[in-house]
Amino acid sequence: MTLARYASHPGRSRGRRHAEPPAPTRDDFQRDRDRIVHSTAFRRLVYKTQVFLNHEGDLFRTRLTHSLEVAQLGRSIARSLGLNEDLVEAIALAHDLGHTPFGHAGQDTLDACMKDHGGFEHNLQSLRTVDTLEQRYPRYDGLNLSFETREGILKHCSRADAERIEAAEPGGVARRFLDRTQPSLEAQLCNLADAIAYNAHDIDDGVRSGLIAIEQLAEVDLFERHRREALAEHPGLDGRRVLYETIRRMLSAQVYDVIDATRAALVALEPADVDDVRRAPPLVRFGEPMRGESAALKRFLFANLYRHPQVMQTTGQAQDVVRELFDLYLARPQEMPASFADRRADLPRAVADYIAGMTDRFALREHERLTGRAWVA
Repeated sequence: MTLARYASHPGRSRGRRHAEPPAPTRDDFQRDRDRIVHSTAFRRLVYKTQVFLNHEGDLFRTRLTHSLEVAQLGRSIARSLGLNEDLVEAIALAHDLGHTPFGHAGQDTLDACMKDHGGFEHNLQSLRTVDTLEQRYPRYDGLNLSFETREGILKHCSRADAERIEAAEPGGVARRFLDRTQPSLEAQLCNLADAIAYNAHDIDDGVRSGLIAIEQLAEVDLFERHRREALAEHPGLDGRRVLYETIRRMLSAQVYDVIDATRAALVALEPADVDDVRRAPPLVRFGEPMRGESAALKRFLFANLYRHPQVMQTTGQAQDVVRELFDLYLARPQEMPASFADRRADLPRAVADYIAGMTDRFALREHERLTGRAWVA
């Protein structure tokens, strides 16, 4: 397809940290996507949790299925806006590579363990994974991805972390957090596609698990409106078909809303190129009514799913596992592989890197091996 003038063009990429000759059949962003798909960290996403821990059911979302859903939504929107689908896909597939086992419970606990050692944040860890921790190539650590993909992966960054990254990479991926500019439209799109995917699949998983009743969702305007439309068009529809059809309509409505609102913002600004996009306010957006409805859905999920007593119980157990693993490895680094244990100059960070790379089930096995205590479901 023909890219819009404000899209990210691979031929005008800001390049890689280590120069490489071009591939004969793929552009830089396609090559980034392929490197991500073949990485060890990407394969591990299949056993990293979203809301429900990996052992709680085979049909609940994992970080891998979530990343694929973000990529699908992102590509659909990018195609309509003339943006670079390959870059969107690369960012979407890599954006969660730094997530710990046990979802946000694992991240929050690891951040607490690292509070005196620079902290832990999964976006930074995703960048660290593709820049350093993956070890596949003879000439450098990491995947040596293009600037534009790395920029999209780093969607959040504190000023202190941005200053640290900027010192090591002047004018690099953290610069925008210091000068308050924006990333590419493809990166902005992945941020919003991430939120859309989260909301939709957490409804599905919440109802499937029995923690949310479909009747409770009547208080969520975005859901209830599309449920009523589905039943009006298909009288007598019941069971899971009602849920799936409602979610399908919700997703379509949000996608079309983003396309329309973003297109209107682009027409109003008339950016000539990516540099104009970077200097502008965020351009990939919902319209105001949909933005409010999406926020209301997120509040509902926070109150009724993420804070559900059953979820909180497993969250507490997961936090104990991560905290105890951190303390054990810090005291007995020889229990880790040599590539981590030998990093004595910054052992806490080595421990955090090792734990962050674990899948849910490997973390549980390691915890049982080191403590003799099995997880109690």
